[in-house]
Amino acid sequence: MTRITPKEIELYCREHTIPESQLLQELVLETLTNTAFPQMQVGHIEGAFLRMLVRLLGARRVLELGTFTGYSALVMAEGLPEDGKLITCDIDQEVTEIAKRYWSRSPHKNKIEFMPGPALDTLKTIKGPFDMVFIDADKSNYINYWELCLPKTRRGGLLVVDNVLWGGSVLDPADETDRTIAEFNKYVYNDKRVEVVMLPIRDGITLAWKS
Repeated sequence: MTRITPKEIELYCREHTIPESQLLQELVLETLTNTAFPQMQVGHIEGAFLRMLVRLLGARRVLELGTFTGYSALVMAEGLPEDGKLITCDIDQEVTEIAKRYWSRSPHKNKIEFMPGPALDTLKTIKGPFDMVFIDADKSNYINYWELCLPKTRRGGLLVVDNVLWGGSVLDPADETDRTIAEFNKYVYNDKRVEVVMLPIRDGITLAWKS
């Protein structure tokens, strides 16, 4: 994917963002070493942004689609109160074993609930409302995820969607995934149930406030 932000600017932003915990740093290293697609991890700046959103919302219940090695779940759990709950869904139980090992070492481990299996099936069993939903799973189902998650989000809640710039390819879509992301972006922009802002953080993040 094309880098959205110049490397030097991204580094400067990292240097002026609250540091990652030692546990998160170790998780980043293991993800780089032991997974085929480490770029799927949200990373330092986006992780800190997600944690701040949780805190600003005063969120108590968060739903995540796409666990990977557990960085985003762990960093959002840090922003939840002691009795908060984060439900995270993923189909890849092999890579999520890494997530579980790191969660088990965190003082926030009891806030996280992992639900394995296809998210489209899992979502039918999950009851809302949620204060915040983070969508970062397979891109082909983004519209389906949106339609299942929006009713489970409380009024005044937030839906956060990752990879909406897709390396910049949304400007000139060349393949099916490019077109799918571009179509999703138009779909959300035209959805009158939400107020939307798209931000060029990492690979693009859409924030949608449910009115």
